[in-house]
Amino acid sequence: MFYKKKILFIVSGGIAAYKSLELVRLLRQEDFLIVPVMTSSAGAFITPLSLSSLSGHKVHQALHDMDAEMDYGHIELSRKSDLIVVAPATANIIAKAANGLADDLASNILLATDKPVLMAPAMNLKMWNHNATKRNINQLAEDGIKFVGPSEGEMACGEFGYGRMAQPSEIVSEIKNELRNERSGPLSGKRILITSGPTEEPIDPVRYFSNRSTGIQGTAIADALVRAGANVVFVTGPVKIPMPQGVEVVNIRTASEMLHSVNNNGPYDVAICVAAVSDWQMKNIETGKIKKEKSINTLNLELVKTPDILEQISNCDLRPKLVIGFAAETDELECNAKKKLESKNCDWILANDVNLNSGVMGKLDTKIILFSNRGKKIFPQMSKADFSDLLAKEICEVFE
Repeated sequence: MFYKKKILFIVSGGIAAYKSLELVRLLRQEDFLIVPVMTSSAGAFITPLSLSSLSGHKVHQALHDMDAEMDYGHIELSRKSDLIVVAPATANIIAKAANGLADDLASNILLATDKPVLMAPAMNLKMWNHNATKRNINQLAEDGIKFVGPSEGEMACGEFGYGRMAQPSEIVSEIKNELRNERSGPLSGKRILITSGPTEEPIDPVRYFSNRSTGIQGTAIADALVRAGANVVFVTGPVKIPMPQGVEVVNIRTASEMLHSVNNNGPYDVAICVAAVSDWQMKNIETGKIKKEKSINTLNLELVKTPDILEQISNCDLRPKLVIGFAAETDELECNAKKKLESKNCDWILANDVNLNSGVMGKLDTKIILFSNRGKKIFPQMSKADFSDLLAKEICEVFE
């Protein structure tokens, strides 16, 4: 799908430049054609020879290279590419691009291009959090520039926080998403809802009900559907894992907020309710912290049911063509899954075991049984990513 797509790859001068070599290697494995550009300061961290050897192409560095000017030039370099990637994108090159400065080859390319640009920021956390950088990032986002990262972690300077360049594998995934902007694929033009992660139902200002959902399965499904060309609306509760790339992310906390977001972002062709929505919420949330009194050994909380999002989607006026729910069970898996399939009026139920010791919640592998009006289909134990690819294939067959 991506054979011989051409990437103009700009390396600017930061310690994270060493990661750019691994990124180029991974992109070559994916059969991308890489045209490398280095800023003068990038040469302090990696050599042109290393970048040229890995990319298989000459490294462009000088703005006023007469041979290059006759052949490509900064305008031709950008116009003969499908995507421009800046990795690492330092605070300096971000500032230049945001303010239209062009004093070297890289900044001239960014100002002259009419192609999509993806930046992978990398800098000290104080630089990343500086108001000037925030303004520049916001300006570039308004101009249509896309970003991947930065990640949280330990810096070369010894500080810890946001500012590390995203991992090369993560950048490769986002590059694929950017080059798939036209959403070519079997699910092209299909709008798909995914609810993911846990919900948090407040008890008082400091406590809440929740569950062990990590969002791993929902994120993997989103990634698979994006690869199939779908436009994905990803409504997620609080999780600690990175968000899927190339989707419309809607962050929520409570079940009521999730239902509101689901209703506000429709209609959908497919709805996949992966989220582990809390079944209960406080009838009245305490306005002050509930104190632990020595004379009181028990606490009674009055709870009411949360809205049933899957059931409401399955019975709404603008019902999706395909509604998929998950049944997280600790016993009588098949019996409970079949009951849920009928009571919720959905098309498929994906049932899995969530027992504390043997279940799949929070793990990278899963074992799922798909129930529908056609019967059941058993998927053996596999990674959640592999299952998501198979699920995407099943969904594609519905729209053939």
